Amino acid sequence: MLEFIQTNFPDIYKIGWDGQTGWWTATYLTFYMTFASFAVGGVMGLITGLALVLTGPGGVKENKVIFWILDTISSIFRAIPFIILLGIISPVTKMIVGTTIGPNAALVALALSVFPFYARQIQVVLSELDGGVIEAAEASGATFWDIVFVYLREGLPDIIRVTTFALVSLVGYTAMAGAIGSGGLGQVALVYGHQRWNYDVTFLATILILLMIFIIQFIGDYLSRKLSHK
Repeated sequence: MLEFIQTNFPDIYKIGWDGQTGWWTATYLTFYMTFASFAVGGVMGLITGLALVLTGPGGVKENKVIFWILDTISSIFRAIPFIILLGIISPVTKMIVGTTIGPNAALVALALSVFPFYARQIQVVLSELDGGVIEAAEASGATFWDIVFVYLREGLPDIIRVTTFALVSLVGYTAMAGAIGSGGLGQVALVYGHQRWNYDVTFLATILILLMIFIIQFIGDYLSRKLSHK
């Protein structure tokens, strides 16, 4: 098998499996950037989306000031294209991680890009829940945190669905982050494939990215259907 690859796809073989730019390393870095950034940006988005629903019009903790602040911040960050965000926040990135290149540097921009998008998705999901369930919880004397739990429990299948969508988007963003030397399959496709006219390298990197997306989508769809009680 290795001899076949070496003979027919020398550029793919030349990159190797291990090392700083190997196929395994690139795949791992794409996986790392996707899930590590979501661990931060996703939590930020979940809290923000929940807060938007709770403090919004008709919310259990309606507060126009807090709602306006969160709504404005989410709108601003969501409007900034990711590739531009990478450059704008480079001073902040350097202050946090000590560098503006590499996978750890990309995590800052990736987290900030997914947080407003995910917050809006969570806001939509929770806003569409049956209001009667929330009213019943309030009428029964539920505490604030009880109501928060009701929102999360009732919206869990759809939360998983939008989480899947956010993770798929992040995989795409990691490919763009390859433009600033973040590593991962995106950088392999761009630097060692496209820029050097090695289309077999670009093709394989794209296939691996798509495979990762399909796996995330399959797991997310399965869990969403499994937990759905509608």
